[in-house]
Amino acid sequence: MGLDEYGGGQEPASDVLVVTTNDVPGYRVQEVLGEVFGLTVRSRHLGSQIGAGLKSMIGGELKGLTKTLVQTRNQAMERLVAQARARGANGVLMFRFDVAEAADVGTEVCAYGTAVVLARE
Repeated sequence: MGLDEYGGGQEPASDVLVVTTNDVPGYRVQEVLGEVFGLTVRSRHLGSQIGAGLKSMIGGELKGLTKTLVQTRNQAMERLVAQARARGANGVLMFRFDVAEAADVGTEVCAYGTAVVLARE
């Protein structure tokens, strides 16, 4: 996966199509398999917390934390796709991320959506 300046990038082609929409043009939903999710919790190390605290006083992007969050979101999405694939899905509709603080020690990222079997129309 190539990284852009923010630490993200294009995901490699997958056998599971993940979209934020309720449907996919040119496809019909053949079967709904139910909710799938990928969850990960990441803690921040002391150095990044101190650096983030200092940076927040003077302003600007927290590049180290941005990179960590992108990696965390990618891991959650990979787990979502693996769960969908294991259930026999070739698509995930209504894909979303949810982010929350986890017991003041880190960040919880959950990728979730509806696993479906898609067929070309």
